[in-house]
Amino acid sequence: MFYVYVLKSLKDNGLYIGFTSNLRQRLTEHNEGKSLATNPRKPFKLIFYEAYENKYDALRREKYFKTGRGRTSLNLMLKETLSK
Repeated sequence: MFYVYVLKSLKDNGLYIGFTSNLRQRLTEHNEGKSLATNPRKPFKLIFYEAYENKYDALRREKYFKTGRGRTSLNLMLKETLSK
């Protein structure tokens, strides 16, 4: 399976959108500072993910979530989670 995921930084409340084939390992890597893109913003909490059987479907969805329209969709879908 391939996963598109959204992390929320517990440091600055910002979101990070990513893609992986091993969600547990990738979350651990983010929280251990092994990702240069997220190291300064750790720790993270997983707040959303979608699973796909096809890698390219997952990559397309990740790319969408990183657009303005995609971020708007995420904010609507996760309205209650993000208001905490």
